[in-house]
Amino acid sequence: MARAKRTGRRTGNPDTRSEILGAARRLFADEGYESVSMRRIAGEAGVDPSLIHHYFGSKDELFMAAIELPFDPAPEVEAALLAGGIDGAGERLVHAFVRIWDGAHRDKLLAVVRSSLSKPAMSFVLKQLFEHRIVKTVQATLGDTVDHIPVRANFIASQVFGLVIARYILKLEPLASLGEKELAETIGPTIDRYLTMPVSHLTRDS
Repeated sequence: MARAKRTGRRTGNPDTRSEILGAARRLFADEGYESVSMRRIAGEAGVDPSLIHHYFGSKDELFMAAIELPFDPAPEVEAALLAGGIDGAGERLVHAFVRIWDGAHRDKLLAVVRSSLSKPAMSFVLKQLFEHRIVKTVQATLGDTVDHIPVRANFIASQVFGLVIARYILKLEPLASLGEKELAETIGPTIDRYLTMPVSHLTRDS
């Protein structure tokens, strides 16, 4: 006898969490964080939307679990930017990033970066990390303070990405051996320039 087709949405079971994560990864990879709703993920996974809140709490927490990132840099980025004015923001950001990457989650963070760089199918992890947790955070925090913040935030992300690759993946010297203070004093002014330099020629927004 043919098995009856299951209808309706599943309730919680040992496989529900992994089904939600699988659906979230597919949708985040194909469409990006901003375009995907919790309800859409639930539909893709075939579960009730309430189960996403049960297992993960919020969309941000689901995103972090989906890309297997052990630490969310967004609160640290926001705190560094809010700790003072535009002057010195670059140094504060570099201090924050070095503390993150030299901290307790260093090995797991580097594993995420290496996996994303070596496996094309996982490249969305790195893109989503920098786009949603760094670029969007800079935009949201400074959008009312400086003009053309989308392009400025992208340049800041490129500086951070370059630092991560050169210092932690390639381990280029003397960059790999410089202390937090030296890095902040050296790289910080470049980030400050991204926040203050004329960029109207690079963007059409006004």
